[in-house]
Amino acid sequence: MKLLTKIAAILILLAALPAPSHAQDKVTVGVFPVSSSLPYFVALERGLFKEQNIEPEMTKLMGGPANVAAMMTNQIEVSAELVMLEGLNADVKKPGVATYIAVNSQTKTWKMEQFVVRNGFPANSIADLKGAKLMTAPGPANLNTAKAILAKNGLKEGDYTIDQLDMGQHVNAMTAGTFDGGYTLEPNASMMIKAGVARSLEAGVISKYILGSETANAYAAGCAMTADFIQKRPEVAKRFAAAWAKAIAFINANPDEARKHLAKNTYTPDNVVDMVPMLGYVMAGDMTKAQVADLQALADFGNSIGVVPEKVDVTKFVQKF
Repeated sequence: MKLLTKIAAILILLAALPAPSHAQDKVTVGVFPVSSSLPYFVALERGLFKEQNIEPEMTKLMGGPANVAAMMTNQIEVSAELVMLEGLNADVKKPGVATYIAVNSQTKTWKMEQFVVRNGFPANSIADLKGAKLMTAPGPANLNTAKAILAKNGLKEGDYTIDQLDMGQHVNAMTAGTFDGGYTLEPNASMMIKAGVARSLEAGVISKYILGSETANAYAAGCAMTADFIQKRPEVAKRFAAAWAKAIAFINANPDEARKHLAKNTYTPDNVVDMVPMLGYVMAGDMTKAQVADLQALADFGNSIGVVPEKVDVTKFVQKF
């Protein structure tokens, strides 16, 4: 009886001890520190990854080409913000490079891409950029999209000059007057406006000029995983997606609170955070038929300008969890 009493006492003590902690699953993530990467920072700083027992290992990668290269060489398993056309281009060349779990809509309301012009340059519309020295966000998708939008406004190559420029240099270049205007992304546009060095000519230009409707969803980027990650660690991928979905839900429900996560994580200065527009974030599994059609239209455009080498069925490159 004494032995049984001792065993019972030991079992009670063991039961009272905290459960052993399990190491979190590490996931390598490439992050382009612009406003469209907001779900990543919301999930990280609000403990949503931790809830899913995930520890992301972040690598800052500037632009689509750098993220694509890292995914193709298995240096990262997830890209927090991958340009859609460049992801599809990579998938054609090497199947499985980028599988989108969420996409970001850009419109005249959900502003991301836009044409800006420096203060003092005589332009009130994109058509007025004839003779201008322009810059663009880097990468073939951004460059060719900018050229296509200029063409839709009656400007052919030779009517302007355009150079790719690292996103981190856009505000400084406009401040210095190096360029007359260009095709830039948020938060750079808001930073230029706040600093009083430039103004926005028009936002939502992919929707209007490429997709043919100001209300069309321009899913120009999104969060993508490698097929290798999804296949080899399906449960981890599922939990990562669950954290991402919670981050999107939080952003959509609390945009003003969510904006605060841009500070210190992206190029956005504290005094600009409150004016940066949100995007239309949606998980792939929640997309409507109309939204999928908008994504397909963008992919078809990418094929028409040669960024996506062949016509693709976008439903093959999205993953619903």
